Amino acid sequence: MDLLIFDFDGLILDTETTSFQAWSEIFESYGTSLPLNQWARCIGTAHNTFNVYEFLEKQTGQKLNHAELSVRYGKRQKELLGPLKPRPGVVEYLEAAQEQKIALALASSSDQGWVVGHLSRLGIADMFHSIRCSDDVENVKPHPELYHLTLTFMGVRPENALAFEDSPNGIKAAKAAGIYTVAVPNSVTRELPIDQADMRLDSMADLSLRDLLHQIETRKR
Repeated sequence: MDLLIFDFDGLILDTETTSFQAWSEIFESYGTSLPLNQWARCIGTAHNTFNVYEFLEKQTGQKLNHAELSVRYGKRQKELLGPLKPRPGVVEYLEAAQEQKIALALASSSDQGWVVGHLSRLGIADMFHSIRCSDDVENVKPHPELYHLTLTFMGVRPENALAFEDSPNGIKAAKAAGIYTVAVPNSVTRELPIDQADMRLDSMADLSLRDLLHQIETRKR
């Protein structure tokens, strides 16, 4: 294996659970709820795929101030994200890849500022040889452009790369690029259909990188 490609939101840092929680709390304050099957439309892809403001207005029958809701959501999301650390096993996988001389890349449908800002705060930004985000492509996931761009930049063929994703949109993108994909869902995305992935781990802490790569090589034979 020459290259590991990581998603960011929900995979490295569980921003997806905090985002869903923050919006769910807002919906509950209006006496309604945010169904996961609706919110799932924007998980792992562009957030404009699902207009949460319009959906809340339909649920409540009220015209709402989008700017005020945005500020309220942002404040709560920041509170929830503050104490968060990388998901279990993530840093160990990054360190193991470095020890095994396997290149590391990141492909995210979020923007560079969001991704690099959090990676820097967590002290792991410099571990990646390539960070490709929504700023770098015309089409985010589930389109495979982010993965194609990463493979080209790193000079690695799809069959020599491994992708880690947590959402259906991310898995579709990696598979469309011809990359073997391991799903590592979080508390939100484990409720979504992730059957397209080649393998599934509930947590990277459950299996060492060396053992995972051995299992993959055995399956490929």
